[in-house]
Amino acid sequence: MSNAIQNQYTPDYVSPPGETLQEILEERGMSQAELAERTGRPKKTINEIINAKAAITPETALQLERVLGISASFWNNRERQYREALARLEEEERLQKEVTWLRQIPVRAMIDFGWIRRCQDKVEQLREVLNFFAVASPEQWEGICCCTHVDFRKSQAFQSEPGAMSAWLRQGEIEAAEIPCATYDANKFREALLRVRALTMKSVEVFQPELVQLCAEAGVAVVFIPELPKTRVSGATRWLNPHKALIQLSLRHKTDDHLWFAFFHESGHILLHGKRDVFLEGKGVAAVEDLEKEEEANKFAADILIPPIEFKGFLASGQQRTKACIEQFAAEIGIASGIVVGRLQHDGILPPNHCNDLKRRFEWALDEQES
Repeated sequence: MSNAIQNQYTPDYVSPPGETLQEILEERGMSQAELAERTGRPKKTINEIINAKAAITPETALQLERVLGISASFWNNRERQYREALARLEEEERLQKEVTWLRQIPVRAMIDFGWIRRCQDKVEQLREVLNFFAVASPEQWEGICCCTHVDFRKSQAFQSEPGAMSAWLRQGEIEAAEIPCATYDANKFREALLRVRALTMKSVEVFQPELVQLCAEAGVAVVFIPELPKTRVSGATRWLNPHKALIQLSLRHKTDDHLWFAFFHESGHILLHGKRDVFLEGKGVAAVEDLEKEEEANKFAADILIPPIEFKGFLASGQQRTKACIEQFAAEIGIASGIVVGRLQHDGILPPNHCNDLKRRFEWALDEQES
């Protein structure tokens, strides 16, 4: 947002252009009746303009230019500025009644993450949040942001708050807009995923930019957005337009097995399912077809990370309970050992507290985000 908008002065009183017209008439000793006669406008119209009951039209502005020698652009600008200022005052009054809506939005966390600026005035803070969501009022937010078509993986043990969820999703849209992407190509995306899989063994400093670049070249924007309080979301998939998809990840569980499974799960939705599918896990009872699509995405992620044949052979070897064997198997199939640990724990082969030191943990560098 530009400083010009942030620092704009909005007076609590607006002067109608009719006051300026009245002052000029008084200076020149001209009556309203004479002005009406000279411009060819009804006397009633001139009186209504002076008393702010009628607007100065472009036609009237030209007539005033001829009679008073003051340019039509002056009168048009004066009228425009007055109407804009009047609208701002009316908006101020309306927004004063809507500041309680901010209770639904995690404003403090959004400020901490640097998504919005902190405002001392509640109405100004409301404007800041509305600007963030790109809506004119809380009513429009209810109609647009809470009804976003989105496929996302969410903890089924808790309900997410709509305000927090919509803010997290919106930040994903904002950051995705800054990623230049090629037109979506399914074949290129499949090829990109095979190259991305090899990045699981790399450090975050290496894999994150390469992951983003590889997917962008196939028409998919990938963004990493910190989880807001009470969103309880690990990933989301949306189509921003028919040619650009979005994968949004939160690092909810902060370990590499969860991160990579979430990424490939969302990738599965892009490749396997329609561009208008909606999955709202945990919000009531999901439709059967939605559950089936979730299972399809789960299988897609599991199989691309650990090919079924190799995994079956590893289990048959009976060596899946030692760290050394897990690391060796992971190296053989070309993925991070933490992913293998996560799979073994998920399938009940390893206890949840075994071999977790093979997983890599990720943390958000919040001080960098708040720059």
